[in-house]
Amino acid sequence: MRSPLLDTEGLNQCIHCGLCLEACPTYRITRLETESPRGRLHLMSAIASARIDPRESDAAVLHLDRCLACRACEAVCPSGVPYGELIEEARADIARARGTPPLGRLALWSVSRPRVLGALAALLALADRTGLRAGARRILPPRLRRLDALAPPPGRPAYQPVAVEAPRASVALLLGCVMRVSYGDVHTATARVLARLATRVVEVADQGCCGALHAHAGDNAEAVRLAKRNVAAFERSGAEAILANAAGCGAFLKSYAHLLEGDPEWAQRAAAVASRVRDINEYLAVAADGATFGELAMRVTYQDPCHLAHAQGIRAEPRALLGRVHGLELIEMADADVCCGSAGYYNLAQPDYADRLLEEKIDAILATRPDAVVTANPGCMLQLAAGLRARGKSIPVLHVVEVLERAMRSA
Repeated sequence: MRSPLLDTEGLNQCIHCGLCLEACPTYRITRLETESPRGRLHLMSAIASARIDPRESDAAVLHLDRCLACRACEAVCPSGVPYGELIEEARADIARARGTPPLGRLALWSVSRPRVLGALAALLALADRTGLRAGARRILPPRLRRLDALAPPPGRPAYQPVAVEAPRASVALLLGCVMRVSYGDVHTATARVLARLATRVVEVADQGCCGALHAHAGDNAEAVRLAKRNVAAFERSGAEAILANAAGCGAFLKSYAHLLEGDPEWAQRAAAVASRVRDINEYLAVAADGATFGELAMRVTYQDPCHLAHAQGIRAEPRALLGRVHGLELIEMADADVCCGSAGYYNLAQPDYADRLLEEKIDAILATRPDAVVTANPGCMLQLAAGLRARGKSIPVLHVVEVLERAMRSA
């Protein structure tokens, strides 16, 4: 079965130099070629040429499933292999041939429907208050126990828009799915920081899930549907920029031009919207124009989200913003840009690899003796918080904008 989706031109860009190997978290764990970007590109090529049928080769599918899609390989590739696009296309072929596991289907169905996620969050909060959640943990199957362990503490405030009397700029903010339900207060902190810069967040009522989790899992059709919905919504907003405070979402929004390039009706519209997307750190680094953000006496360490550092090339900006907070001490952890093991659905699909990566990450965090861990992506926040709780540590995990907003209160 030949692949209808895999970009053979992108596959052929690989020169087999091997520079990607040491950048790859799964290769660093196993030292196996089949768990490296180069090895996986070989498997993708075999699928594209019909030398491997994904319906019949469990081994090939397993090696591709073990990829975190962290795109660390792209950051070191001298040939510009579009690995992130290729792994998504390969997974779409696999999903078309083999289907998606039931838990994966349920997760993907839920995240594209904010009301469903909101209802689940409300039920979780009720179960927590009544003690049912603690009892249920003992009888839940392992993967659902992992999902429960990842859930943030219930009762975090919902997003509250912030009024700006005399705005000098207007932006749209992607509310997303997991961020909207689990970290609404991060959206509020984002709006407050922007308000201090006389920047208004305009309401974009028809926006929804960005589709990144669906693309990563191989559900190309749903990713396209969600992308078209967002393109239309953000077109109507009239905002000068579209901001994302979730690294994975921002990276995927920027890829809408590629996702929809084959659709004559949507290609130019998607490219126009994608060109206006900025990560919040990227935007503030320019909009704040060297301004300081008040004072906060705190010792922190920073975790690079994969889709911020590798996919978007944004590494210096978050650190520079933290450096503008008086009294804040930033201590770099070892391997800050190595994946923490969250990677969307990966934590549930590949628990052994996810746990090994998380254990190393928590060791690196604790070695810095921080008051808080700072990052810029909800998956990282959920994963790191769960890892710290499992070690019996009460160290908070904060988004960059939460740190800035807390410091600005003192100004």
